[in-house]
Amino acid sequence: MTVYHFVGIKGAGMSALAQILHDMNFQVQGSDIEKEIFTQKALEQRGISVLPFDKDNIKTGMTLIAGNAFPDTHEEIVAANELGVEVIRYHRFLGDFMKRYTSVAVTGAHGKTSTTGLLAHVMQGGQPTSYLIGDGTGRGVDNGTYFAFEACEYRRHFLSYTPDYAIMTNIDFDHPDYFTSVEDVFSAFQEMALQVKKGIIACGDDEHLQKIQAKVPVLYYGLGAENDFQARNIVKSTTGTAFDVFVRNTFFASFEIPGYGDHNILNALAVIAICHYEEIDVEVIQAQLQTYKGVKRRFSEKTVGTQVLIDDYAHHPTEITATISATRQKYPEREIVAVFQPHTFTRTQTFLENFAESLQKADKVYLCNIFGSAREHQGKLTIEDLREKISGAELIGEQNVEILKEHEDAVLVFMGAGDIQKFEELYQNTI
Repeated sequence: MTVYHFVGIKGAGMSALAQILHDMNFQVQGSDIEKEIFTQKALEQRGISVLPFDKDNIKTGMTLIAGNAFPDTHEEIVAANELGVEVIRYHRFLGDFMKRYTSVAVTGAHGKTSTTGLLAHVMQGGQPTSYLIGDGTGRGVDNGTYFAFEACEYRRHFLSYTPDYAIMTNIDFDHPDYFTSVEDVFSAFQEMALQVKKGIIACGDDEHLQKIQAKVPVLYYGLGAENDFQARNIVKSTTGTAFDVFVRNTFFASFEIPGYGDHNILNALAVIAICHYEEIDVEVIQAQLQTYKGVKRRFSEKTVGTQVLIDDYAHHPTEITATISATRQKYPEREIVAVFQPHTFTRTQTFLENFAESLQKADKVYLCNIFGSAREHQGKLTIEDLREKISGAELIGEQNVEILKEHEDAVLVFMGAGDIQKFEELYQNTI
């Protein structure tokens, strides 16, 4: 049996795929940087070997799965080519793998990970389900019915997939290092839509998704009355959200979720719609929605002393607005403090005004230095350019995290897609 060697195994999608193959009794190992990354814990729990990058890791007889962030000049990929070892890019491998299941791709500018996690949780209540979630979580079931997976639009990687179904949560301009405009993003989603084989579940409240053309039925969900699946009679509380679902203006069922904010209602509607289409029992959907615990780094809470600390992946103005709104629903009487680390210089530059506008929805804002990426390490922009646009905003770094102690009884929301968790951990160590 071949050994699957993952180049960049700590990547969110790579880690999840490695877990899936391991669960299905394939031999799996991988390599990555030695820095601790939150995705590696699940690998270690399964006993999957994680090695430092080294060309000597590569042996004949392996199959090498390469993460999309690593060029063909990477030492392990070069070694594989020299030895005649098959090299398959992550998205290509995944495109072939999903053909053994009824596959559901979850895509969109925002909400992919949360919706994929929710979909996997609900579907496995009805049928055996394999899943790949963008928080680094994966599970493989050999004779499973469904495969729920996150499909990323960046560099149009999702065009490697021809899923049975696609959930499309929204279209928004992001990844400005690759996409040129929201029209460019739309064109990628339009191309993806034409590759779906059975049906598309799209958010009808999104003006761009209303224009999607497909060869298969498109079912719309949302809060607006024109949607096929509509949430009505919404009741928001500090313990969660309740709502009724109407299918083409006919009452279907009532649901409760432990989530907060309109975005979580929409995520649930998408899942309800596809489960309805696949005839999963409504009682199963209701029960599974209520027991969903969430995914990593999406509104992950802990209480420390008199404060609540929330860790969230929000790194785009739309996501920041949604996260702060959800925080206010759950903690309406408490001060909301945003601690934000911008992710990439191109995104920060492109959305500078939007970041300022969304962050000012918090009561107080602290800003960390801009986090670069494997694609870009520096830029002309600095964090001062953002700070100047936000009234009362202050800079925060490793040397002054203790300043957060001043906000007694507050909710501290740490947001970002870089290493914002480092600042949260440093702060916790001061308490």
